[in-house]
Amino acid sequence: MKDAGPVSGPASDQVAAWSDQYFLKTKATVAHFGDVKVTYAIFMRRPVISAPRLALDWLRRVAAERDTEFEIDLQYDEGRWVGAGEPIMYVSGSFVHLADLETLLLMKLGPACVAAFNAFTMCADLPSVAFLAMDARHCAGLEMAEMMAYAASVGSARATRKVKATGFIGNATQATAHYFGREKALGTMPHALIGYAGSTLRAAEMFHETFPDEPMTVLVDYFGREVTDALTVARRFAGMASEGKLSVRIDTPGSRFIEGLDPPASYAVMDRHVPRVIRGYRSESELRHLVGAGVSAAAIWHLRDALNREGFHKVKIVASSGFDPAKCKVMAEAQAPIDVVGTGSFLPQRWTETYATADIIEYNGVKRVKIGREFLFRK
Repeated sequence: MKDAGPVSGPASDQVAAWSDQYFLKTKATVAHFGDVKVTYAIFMRRPVISAPRLALDWLRRVAAERDTEFEIDLQYDEGRWVGAGEPIMYVSGSFVHLADLETLLLMKLGPACVAAFNAFTMCADLPSVAFLAMDARHCAGLEMAEMMAYAASVGSARATRKVKATGFIGNATQATAHYFGREKALGTMPHALIGYAGSTLRAAEMFHETFPDEPMTVLVDYFGREVTDALTVARRFAGMASEGKLSVRIDTPGSRFIEGLDPPASYAVMDRHVPRVIRGYRSESELRHLVGAGVSAAAIWHLRDALNREGFHKVKIVASSGFDPAKCKVMAEAQAPIDVVGTGSFLPQRWTETYATADIIEYNGVKRVKIGREFLFRK
């Protein structure tokens, strides 16, 4: 993974505008009565994957701008699993210079660690599937978009190390492609191009004429003819299909079934391929992922069968639409024949889980912390 680009976040002289007011008043009080060296323990209340780089890069930049030094004792290197309540790092330095940084430091750490955990889980559950990060449109601004791309790359790298997963092979935006070792972003066409062209085939022809040397992924759900349009495009671009340069992407909405399926037919598809997966008790969400409307495991098997029947074994299937950790786990159990997952659903769904917390545990070397947080002391 390549180094990050320019560190995002406010410069030292802009911190006050974004810091909690009581930290600013603490800073002023300590400056008035005398500075001390403090040590912060920074932790999460749930298990995560350590993804501290953006937070630490920003912290070091501010230290340089303030002509001071912070001692950073990182307990869990990037990509390591961290248990609930375990300090990810200890940060020591001037109380005057650290007091007003807590808000922004925690802001840059918690969401990245949870997103990295989600990305790792998804990649580890589907180790043979390639993932494409398509999260940018769901992010709240550019800084979050950078953070989430970084987090996906961290979780992916851990899955590659631990289970030899393919993981995230790239993302959809140029600015953060470097986190995935790429110079350029990945992607071909949205639904808007299909609507513009008037047909799925014509959109594919227009794209190929514009980008003749690129592999092509064609959306096939726009007109509700996923199977028909996938086969039509494969026949038209038979050469690319035989070379493995053609993919079809299904993003069927949850309001309808893929072409050729309904509930009974979906059960029949699963019964042919993975009969045991629907035998046990299933929650409603699990059943929906298996045999429901939208991009279900049955839908993916159904499309794969149709392509294979006409000899298009090398045409890849790209699946998108709500591929979060839970859906990926069900797809793994169903052995769904997915080649690529396009997803932004590694983003934290419960924002309260992203809250990182900091407590000072030492003042001039003397251990002191609020009652109930003694577990944060260095072992």
